[in-house]
Formats: sequence, structure tokens, C-alpha cells
Amino acid sequence: MCQPDRFMLWVDAVGGYWVCLDNEILLGQPVERGGVDVPILGDLSHAHARIRRDGEGYLIEAIREVRVDGRGVAGALPLIDGSLVQLGSNVKLRFRRPHPLSATARLDFASSHRTQPSADAVILMADTCILGPKPTSHVVCRKWPGEVVLYRHEGNLFCRGPGELEIDGRQYGQEGPISRDSRISGEHFAICLEKI
Repeated sequence: MCQPDRFMLWVDAVGGYWVCLDNEILLGQPVERGGVDVPILGDLSHAHARIRRDGEGYLIEAIREVRVDGRGVAGALPLIDGSLVQLGSNVKLRFRRPHPLSATARLDFASSHRTQPSADAVILMADTCILGPKPTSHVVCRKWPGEVVLYRHEGNLFCRGPGELEIDGRQYGQEGPISRDSRISGEHFAICLEKI
């Protein structure tokens, strides 16, 4: 079994986000032997549902009981921006595609449940993850003056910001390479990636 490609994105004065880079993720209960990409503390099966990025869209596949906007899911169903996903009897997630030009999506918790370790939301990162003050950002950072973009290029991760960046103690112009354990700061922001 291959390891899921994921990390925690800690945004100073904003919160923590569980970022998944794979095109397909498995949601379920955290168990010692692992196997789920997004472990959620709740009354769920070990493997409860699968979300798959399919081109520019997303599909949810029910393995156990799943409802989308109150309707039961048998097999797979497309997700649209704003869909309310219910796993089991009470775990609720809001599916968001905030940026019209990005295939990256976000799962916001609509119930009191959280991932293990705890995160404010789950980011399903396609090619870019936008952090900034606009409501169309994947991670909304209301007090930031501009956007910071994490992006993929040829299998590697990079960060682009509005000015000079410090990445893992080295100075860069407006962009530079990052790893899944990087510390990144600019004039008005600080973020940290942590492998999980």
C-alpha cells in the first residue's frame, strides 16, 4: 500500500488545514493500521467514502452510508460547490470549490467533528492552493494584503508570494521550492507545512 501524499498547512493567526495531493482520497475513522487519507473522529466505518478528482470535477463514492444534500448515494455522485455531504448518521462536511479557475476543493466541517490530528478544513489540492483575503481563496486569510499561492510543477511543490520569501531559512525572490516540512514567511505572513 502506498503512503498518501498529504501534509498539514499551519497558517499563522488563521488555522490548520489538512492538505491532500492525491487525486483520490479515502475518508473514514482513524485506526492504528492507517489506510485512510482523511481520518475523521466520528461514528464512521474505517473506509466510509471515497472522493475522486475527475478532470475538473469531483465524485463521491459511497462505501458505507453517504448522503449528499439529503439524498442517499448509491455508487458515485458528482459534487458541486456548496454540496452538504453527510457520512453516517451525523458527520457533515460542506464541499466547496471557491475559486472558479482552480480545480482545488475544500471540505469544511459542518458538524463538530474533526480530523485526527485536528484541522479546520481539508484541502483537496489540484495544481494550486490559494491563500489570501478574498472569499475565493482556498484558505481565507482576511488580514493579508495579498495572495500566496502553493503550486505544483513537475511533481514538486513551490510557493509564490507578493514579495520576498524566506523558505527554510533561505531568501528567495517572489517564489521558491518547498517541501512537505517547509517553513515559509513573507512580510505579512508565516506558514508551516508538516508531513502527516
